[in-house]
Amino acid sequence: MAAKFTSSLGKGQVTVVEPTDTHYYQPMFTLIGGGMKTLSDSRRPMSQVLPSGAVWVKDKIVSFDPDNNTVRTQDGKQIEYEYMIVASGIQMYYERVKGLLEALEDPDSGVSTNYSPHYVEKTLKNLQRFQQGNVLYTFPNTPIKCGGAPMKAVLIGDEYLRKHGKRDVAKLTYCTGMGVLFPSPFYAEKIQTILLGRGVELHKNKTLVEVDRAGNEAVFKTGDTTERMRYDTMHVTPPMGPVPELATSPLVDQTGYVTVDKTTLQHVKYGNVFAMGDCSNLPTSKTAAAVAAQCKVVYDNLSAVMAHKVLPQSYNGYTSCPLVTGYSKCMLAEFDYTLKPLETFPLDQSKERSVMFQLKKQIMPLLYWHLMLRGYWNGPGVFRNMFHLGGIIKQQNRE
Repeated sequence: MAAKFTSSLGKGQVTVVEPTDTHYYQPMFTLIGGGMKTLSDSRRPMSQVLPSGAVWVKDKIVSFDPDNNTVRTQDGKQIEYEYMIVASGIQMYYERVKGLLEALEDPDSGVSTNYSPHYVEKTLKNLQRFQQGNVLYTFPNTPIKCGGAPMKAVLIGDEYLRKHGKRDVAKLTYCTGMGVLFPSPFYAEKIQTILLGRGVELHKNKTLVEVDRAGNEAVFKTGDTTERMRYDTMHVTPPMGPVPELATSPLVDQTGYVTVDKTTLQHVKYGNVFAMGDCSNLPTSKTAAAVAAQCKVVYDNLSAVMAHKVLPQSYNGYTSCPLVTGYSKCMLAEFDYTLKPLETFPLDQSKERSVMFQLKKQIMPLLYWHLMLRGYWNGPGVFRNMFHLGGIIKQQNRE
């Protein structure tokens, strides 16, 4: 968004408040955890990805005052704005699982997560060290970014163990704190078939609440029932939620997410504020693909607000999850607010395909670094329109 508005408004008119020095392409973390990419492949200096015409305030916002159009930073700066786009993402709350952070920090605990650049490389190391026993994978009872990523970890782990002759001595178990495996029922059914076909034991409504690294046990809660499960290696998806500085602001709903109109992405109370991505309360999956589709909506609608015009764009909830199922195949799930498939290509994307794996591994990073961050990529909608006839035929065949 900074690139888009810097191009239209000119140098020095856009301010980005961002405290970190490094920018990560987080969708690559799953591949890093499987040894298919390196951590260095996923990162760039922040100074290289921000537009040169934008003003970078290397600081952290600690409070929002939308009634007075100001924010305050950790260093005590008060920054005034005419318009604001909130894109603060969500953060991991490791401390909500007792013993988790200590287990992640311990190089010999066998516990990892693909959700952090600090721990993602540990996932592969744990698979390499594994000899036999129980391999656990968890999903919390909170919204997370890329809801399909935990299952990607399962399926990549399964194939890794098969390739190295260890699968017969491994029991793979996937425990999710949610009542469903995936938001879209259509894809959830396909994913469950794949997981069960690989011999993965599935548990729903089972939430990880403690990691006992001394006893190599994971403690789960299902309702009022507590259960301990032994692990020899475990991949944990930590609980996630809005950043605390945002959660205490007037911009959010009772869950702590920014309250926006789900079609225009404009704040429901403050007309000069928009929000996008993981920090918003949009009822869709939190993915990079969703952000790409939201970019054009926010840009066109905020530009209309600046020009005192009617907001022209409407977001349909499009999101996507390239569900990697191993080292060579991928199911490309795409859907909208209805949770029904909204697929781009004129073929059945619910099937595992090598071409989708190459799209995920090779093409999507290029789209991100060279188009999306420069303001040129708004998702695959234009290509979907080109393939519209194929989509109609495909849907008719399914029905």
